[in-house]
Amino acid sequence: MSFETKDISLIQHTVFILKENHTFDNYFGKFPGAEGATSGTISTGQVVPLSHMADTSVSGLCNSWNCGLQAIDGGKMDQFDLIYGGALTAYTQLNEQDIPNYWAYARQFVLGDHFFTSEHGPSLPNDFYTIAAQSGGVISNISDSGPGPPVCGGDNTATVQVLDGNGNITNQFPCFDFQTLADRIQSAGLTWKFYSDGTVTVFNLINHIGNTPEFKDHLASSAQFAIDAQTGQLPNMSWVIPALGADEHPQNSICAGENWTVNTMNALMQGPAWNSTAVFIAWDDFGGFYDHVPPPAFDQFGIGPRAPLLIISPYAKPGYISHTIYEHSSILKFVEARYQFQPLSSRDTMASDMQDSFDFNQTPQPPLILQPRSCP
Repeated sequence: MSFETKDISLIQHTVFILKENHTFDNYFGKFPGAEGATSGTISTGQVVPLSHMADTSVSGLCNSWNCGLQAIDGGKMDQFDLIYGGALTAYTQLNEQDIPNYWAYARQFVLGDHFFTSEHGPSLPNDFYTIAAQSGGVISNISDSGPGPPVCGGDNTATVQVLDGNGNITNQFPCFDFQTLADRIQSAGLTWKFYSDGTVTVFNLINHIGNTPEFKDHLASSAQFAIDAQTGQLPNMSWVIPALGADEHPQNSICAGENWTVNTMNALMQGPAWNSTAVFIAWDDFGGFYDHVPPPAFDQFGIGPRAPLLIISPYAKPGYISHTIYEHSSILKFVEARYQFQPLSSRDTMASDMQDSFDFNQTPQPPLILQPRSCP
């Protein structure tokens, strides 16, 4: 009797869902078997318990480049209080009852407890890594005071902070032209879409993509993803940005964000693409919340503090906790391994391709259809 060995080529659709601004300890610090914490060290050396976080979490958290470096404190992870003037604002976490469906996904599929944000800083730099395995040196969000959208071909008063190889920071207009995973996909004759409700996407800041008429063919609403999933229209690569208010960014409801994820995943799992899909649900940056694991020093840009990661697929190892170091570039490396693409940067060159979290020869996992909850 011969057995056919199956591999990553079973995956025809990769889905990258990007949530916002939480750490691993903040969401999964109490998850059994994971490297989590229920207390944290502050700048005085005192160890304090992580208090329970409300569904609409605190506002005013600092997740800038400087706040990230200060909180990390050279790997001591003990100055999350100083970025809030000595307050314990960052030292909070959720229980399983607060995010039961995320915990259900983690129990059935894969939870990554060494997934780190790509940069020490806020959303935009990390968003660039999700499409290009680099940020072009960007270390800040967009500062915009102009009348038009801060995109290539738009408002030229917008700026971002850019860090060069000598450590100098300059303010530049946010329009770049480095290669992205979308370029690799298109060159190979494959398909991709960016599902988002925002007027400005990270691709709008890539001149040769966002500043072209063709870009509209690759742009769709977040609601369209569920429709495409159910009607067999999913592209080979999907980036999915949650609907407004469902991104879990402080102070948005975490319950509402989890419900959006459940509805989106239910649509995918009940559609024809489930048996050939890998879904990665990640959070873009640390959001100013505490995490106890020091991020390895990859280069001058990071990596930043840990964030939650869920890997959902029929071929995800059941109930597996991956301790492998991942970052946003690792998800690109997975796609590159699937289609034998050349890497885009030093980051995806060195990144894990995440195949330790999959078993392509296992009996495929069935869908896990969950129920949205009534939110507080």
